[in-house]
Formats: sequence, structure tokens, C-alpha cells
Amino acid sequence: MGVAQRKEHRAAAAALLFAAAVLGVLTGGPGVRAFEDGTAVYIVTMKQAPVFHRRLNLEKFGSNRVANAAGGGGGGGAGDTPSTSVLRKPRWATFLVGRHGSPKPMNYGSYLIRLQNLLLKRTLRGEHYIKLYSYRYLVNGFAVVITPQQADKLSRSKDVANVMLDYSVRTATTHTPEFLGLPQGAWVQEGGPQFAGQGVVVGLIDTGIDPTHPSFADDLSTDSYPVPAHYSGICEVTNDFPSGSCNRKLVGARHFAASAITRGVFNASQDLASPSDSDGHGTHTASIAAGNHGIPVVVAGHQFGNASGMAPRAHIAVYKALYKSFGGFAADVVAAIDQAAEDNVDIISLSITPNRRPPGLATFFNPIDMALLSAVKAGIFVVQAAGNTGPSPKSMSSYSPWIFTVGASSHDRVYNNYVVLGNNLTIQGVGLAPGTDGDCMYTLIAAPHALKNNTASPTEMSLGECQDSSRLDADLIKGKILVCSYSIRFVLGLSSVKQALDTANNVSAAGVIFYLDPFVLGFQLNPTPMRMPGLIIPSSDDSKVFLTYYNDSLVRDESSGQIVSFGGVAKILGGQNPNYGNSAPKVMFYSARGPDPEDNSLSNADILKPNLVAPGSSIWGAWSSLGLDSAEFAGESFAMLSGTSMAAPHVAGLAALIKQKFPSFSPAAIASALSTTTTLSDRQGKPIMAQRTYSNPDSTQSPATAFDMGNGFVNATAALDPGIIFDCGYNDFFSFLCGINGSSPVVTNYTGNSCAASTMTGADLNLPSITIAVLNQTRIITRTVANVAADESYTISYSAPYGTVVSVAPTQFLIPSGQKQLVTFVVNATMNSSTASFGSVGFYGDKGHQAIIPFSVISKVVYSS
Repeated sequence: MGVAQRKEHRAAAAALLFAAAVLGVLTGGPGVRAFEDGTAVYIVTMKQAPVFHRRLNLEKFGSNRVANAAGGGGGGGAGDTPSTSVLRKPRWATFLVGRHGSPKPMNYGSYLIRLQNLLLKRTLRGEHYIKLYSYRYLVNGFAVVITPQQADKLSRSKDVANVMLDYSVRTATTHTPEFLGLPQGAWVQEGGPQFAGQGVVVGLIDTGIDPTHPSFADDLSTDSYPVPAHYSGICEVTNDFPSGSCNRKLVGARHFAASAITRGVFNASQDLASPSDSDGHGTHTASIAAGNHGIPVVVAGHQFGNASGMAPRAHIAVYKALYKSFGGFAADVVAAIDQAAEDNVDIISLSITPNRRPPGLATFFNPIDMALLSAVKAGIFVVQAAGNTGPSPKSMSSYSPWIFTVGASSHDRVYNNYVVLGNNLTIQGVGLAPGTDGDCMYTLIAAPHALKNNTASPTEMSLGECQDSSRLDADLIKGKILVCSYSIRFVLGLSSVKQALDTANNVSAAGVIFYLDPFVLGFQLNPTPMRMPGLIIPSSDDSKVFLTYYNDSLVRDESSGQIVSFGGVAKILGGQNPNYGNSAPKVMFYSARGPDPEDNSLSNADILKPNLVAPGSSIWGAWSSLGLDSAEFAGESFAMLSGTSMAAPHVAGLAALIKQKFPSFSPAAIASALSTTTTLSDRQGKPIMAQRTYSNPDSTQSPATAFDMGNGFVNATAALDPGIIFDCGYNDFFSFLCGINGSSPVVTNYTGNSCAASTMTGADLNLPSITIAVLNQTRIITRTVANVAADESYTISYSAPYGTVVSVAPTQFLIPSGQKQLVTFVVNATMNSSTASFGSVGFYGDKGHQAIIPFSVISKVVYSS
């Protein structure tokens, strides 16, 4: 039995034990009382250091053997641990140092689990509880089902750091590689798509994966490539995720659902207690990040090009913690993060956001963000979707400065089709559909006007939505274009385009047109595959124009008011071929916006969010054969989706290319390379625009600010040659958290370390941006740049935010390779204002490198009160 097989069998055994334990909760076992009598899931963290922090402490306090195993050197800021150095991320050996300096098998994690169990037994002696997870690698703690009274008992234990109620979370390509310039740029630097990302493991926390999809096969090329030696994850084996599902491409797969199962919301037939993806979302995001190159995209019998992930040779590890029926819960997500870090992934991608703003002192203090802080300390680059709650200000759902937050933009490929009406008016629609034959015009007939036996218009919405062909008069409709309503029921999944198309086919319609119900606002309508001529009118205003023409063309009996004939005619122009425009990219209306909310009262943080924007609109990606999330793509192998969920894995894949070229880069260095090299203009050289409203968003767009797009639109090729970078380590983030007023006990509870006096704010972090929420007269800001290229001379130019005066020193400097340069900014308010204003700072090298960072000031106070 090979290593991979042994791992799979161990995982299968563990999965069975877990299922047996948790199913007791649902089938009358010891856990049958869960969620009765006010019980709930709580996440408990303990004061003892987790495994990773223990390893760092062993190195720091004289364990030469561990230090030598990790390697020497460094290049981060003062006080950085070796794991956060810009020049190095250690790969830890799996041993601890014994009493006499000899290595022994690592058992500290088992020791922590024993301590957790002893705490529960001692504190809750004789009481009922259900322990769901043991966290041990990034976080020392556990998830447990208990009553509020039991939670209070645990919180008073001297060994317990923090007790928090679990909370829910939710999920927030063929052409985007070309749009991002990868084939002629970044991929060329990596040796072509057949090598781009090789050796880098991208961990995706999502809804699982379809392992049978060709985007994740490892036999598509003649040259073999190994599973990276540093990755130590396993592949679970279940009935729907059989042995052999993992390979050199898909190197690991697990699932986490204990909190969901215990709550009774887990639907075993639909959600699948395995890494298998019954939703489709996880398969889609995995393929965007690292799907194979050159996979034909065939949907509804039509080919739409060839698909590729951003890092087509990178490896994928899947940690399923979200599900079709309910989304997910923090307890399961934290378990997934903890395991991904222990497995030594290089990048964690989360296309998920919390369902509510975290309560408490600051948005940064929540179990997911704190676990991700430890992941960054371990040298893992973390990318998260900004959320789909835009376009209102402070709608951001990803808060912390150690997380790389990605908003969604359009790209230059658009699929449009059109309906041409009998009055020669043309209306744009969406639909991956063929057109009607030739130039012939076809009679229009709305479903409510085509009921059998000439009955009255229906009260059931489903009939107007063309969901039931049995009530329609096929003889009346035959050869005509059927008109259907697209209502909120389609958004909720109660009606589907697929069912309407089946209806149209059953009654021999020549085509189908959906007009938009005026209550469908803020929902991104993706081009939908149709095997017959058809389209959806995505604009409520255009839908009104269409309905006015249709209704005005009806001929009615003057006395009875009944329809005598249908005078409206139209033809559909097909939309299976893309159009390419120059106005892209633009920030999509649904993409969440800054400023970053620091707390539940929406105070502004001194941190720029989002970090940047990436393609997120109408993105082709692999689709699970079991996928239920988008009924329009049921049974297809690819789907076109929109959202910041699609933007985040673009950046995760591009980060893999940077990691491949610069394996020693810290997470902050990768973030800096991506941030300082962005594009600030569209394909026409004009400013990037941002959509401002849900309804008719293109008519209300205006130039994007840093709170819409962060540093700008991602530039994959430039990010591989950043010249200079802004590095930032765990100790910096720790000091920032300690600088929040009243945070000391909370920081200690989450990190296990005590705060020293700190006045650091988010503006003081060495980030590739400057954001000042409140400029009270004068502020001094510093940034330190490190040169990761050859010796180069730089000149600084800047534009001050309105209402401020800025001075910079030095404005010119020579920075040798591998060295650092401190830059000081003195910012003075010149007017009282609570309106945000924006500027920028540019570092221009004489060898062609340039780094641009945004400069944002929100509130300006000339005289203190």
C-alpha cells in the first residue's frame, strides 16, 4: 500500500469515527439533547500556545536543532519572527526537541487535546456536552455544544482565554487569463502554462470539489510533476469521494461539518458528508485559481473556448466547510483553516464572508480573522472575497490588515444578445443562446395570454414565469416567441430558466424572452445557456419598454376586452459569440466597499479595504456534476458566475505565481507585490469606473476611489517584478491590535501574549497604502520599502488628499539590492471636513520599476476640540 493510499485509508477511518460520533446527536445517541434547553455551539480558546507557536518558541529560546532545521537569515522588520521575514518561510520538520536535544516524534498536539478534554471534564463534571472539534495547530481550543451557563463556567477557568458563540458564514474562466496578460506575460516568466505555479499548494475553503472534472486531472501532459514534499495533507475517502479521487493536481481533500450537523441543518442527501461538491461553488473557485490549462468549455452543446486557472500547474488542496443548504459556520471554518495550515498549504483562499459584522471591541477580533492571523504568522498568504454587499460605503465583509481582500470588477469579454422589435427598437439582453432564423419576425405571446380554453389570467406566478406547460395552449403558441416573467422566485430558486425553456420546447415556441420583474434589484444576471433562441432582458427600464410595445400591439375586442390577435413581433439575435470592449475593467455594483469598518458602530479604521479588484463578473469556471447552486447550469461541466467569490481565487492563483518565483516572500511581501503594481486605468486609458446603484448600474457609474477598488486592478505580470516591497510581520499586527483602546485583555485571550504599551494604529502599519480615518491637525506616517531587485535609484512624487498638505522625505534615494529605505510623510489638515479625499504616492525607479500606493484621509480637523 502506497503512502497516498495509507493516507486515504486513515482519513476514511477518521471520517467514519467522526460521522458515528456526530450522528449520535441526530439519531437518539448521547447527543440527542443538543440544542434543547438553550444549548449552542461555542468556540473556546485556551491559554497554552498552539503547536505552531510552540515551534516558534522552541526556536527563539535556544533550540539550535530546530533553528538549523528551519534555516537562517532574515530580512523582515525589527522584531519579526523568522516565519514572517520577507526573505524566508521555513518548512518545519515534524519533530520536537527532546530533553537531551535529540529529536522525537511530535506529540505536543496530542498533549493539547488531552488538556482540552481534562478542562471539560473538570469544569463540567457530570454535565452533558458535545465536543465537536479540537483546534491545535494555529489555535489551541475547541468547539463544543453547551449551555450559556456552562459557557460561563468555562470562561471563568484560569486555563481558558476566550469563549465566543459560533456564527454563520456564506459564500460570497476562459478569457480572464488573456485579459490579465498571462500568456504573453506572467506565464512566460514561469516557463509557460505547463509550469506556472508548480510546487505551490493553494488551499481552498469552500463547498468542496468535483474530483472527476478534467480541470483537476494530472494526466494531461507527458511530463510528470510530484506532489510538493512540504505538503502533508490527506485525502478523505467516502462513498461519494472514492479512493483515487486525489492525485498530483488535487493533492488533498477534507470536509468539516460538525457544527452544522449538530445544529440539525445538515441535509445528508444534498450536502454530502465528504469533500465532494454538491453545490458547484467550490469547484468553480478551485478551477479559477489553479484549474488545468486548455480545457474545452462546452455548455448547452456549444463551445465557448478553452479554460485555464491563473496558476494552471499549481496544486489544489480542498477544505470543505460550506454547504448548499445553509452556508457554513465559523466553528467549521476555523477547523478548516487550522488543518490547512497544519498541512502546510502556501495560500489559503476564502470566497466566504460572515453573515453579520463581528460584535465586540473591533471587527478584527473574531475566531476566523484570529485564526488567519496565525496562518499569516506561519507564512501563509491569505486572500478573501470582499463580499457582495456593495455599493454602499462601509459594506466591507473582510476587515483585517493581514487578510488580502479582493473586490470584483468586470473584464472586457461580454456575451450579449438582442431582441429587435417590430417598431425597429433594439433591446439588449443576456443569454448564451442562438438567434431566431434569418430576418424573419415572430409573433410575441405572453404566457398569461396563452392559457388553455381561453381562461382568465392566472394568479399563480409560476404560470407567468412559464413553469408549467400543461396549462398553456400549444396550438396558440406554436411558432411564436413565448414571453415570460423573470421574478424574485428565480433568484430564490423557486423557478428556473431551465424549466421555462422546457415549457417553451413542449409548446413548440420559436423562442423565449424573459422580461425583468421590477422587484428584482441588485441581482447580477449572468448569461444563461439556452438550447433554443432566447434572452433575458436584465434592465427593469428596458423591460418596461418591451412590455409597453407588447401591450400596445395587442388587438382587443371593444366590448369584451378579450384579445383578438397578437400584433407584436420580434426577432432574437444570438449571443453565443462574445464581444470585446475597451471600457473594462470597472468595479461592479455588488462589490463591497470601504472604508473599512473598525467596529460595530461603523467607526472607520486606518486600513484600506478592499486591497484591489480582480475579474469577478461573468466568469467561466468548472462546474460540479452534482452542482445544485445554479439550476441553469445543472448537468453542465462549466458555469458562468459573478461575485467577489470569483475575484478572490483569481488573486489566489496569481499569488501562487509570485510564490513560485519568490519562494522566500512573506505574505506581506506577496500582498505588496500585488498591490503596488496595479492598473489605475481601463483599456482606453481612462480612469477605472465604479457602478453606484443596483438598478441600471452603468448609468450611475463614476470614477472609482480607493474605497471602491483599493490599490486598483490587479496586474499579474507587473506583480512578478515589483522592484520594491512593503513588508509587515506578525509582531506589527500584534502591536496594532494592542494599540486599540481597551484591547489588551482581548488580544491576550486570542494570542496568548500580553500587550506592551502601544500607540500603533492601522496607518502606522507598513502597508502598501496610507489611510487616516481622523487627521487631527498633524500626523507623521512612515513607510519602509525593501528592494527585491537590483540596485536602483527612486524618485517619489505624490498628490495630497484634498484638504491636506503633505511633505515627504526623502524624495530621492538610491536603494541597493536587499536593503531598506525609510520614508517619512508629514500630513497637515488645512480644513475641517468629514468627507473622504484621496491622493497617491508614486515610487519611480530609474530601471523601470514603479510602485503606486493610494493615500486616503477621511475626517480632517484643523483645530482640536
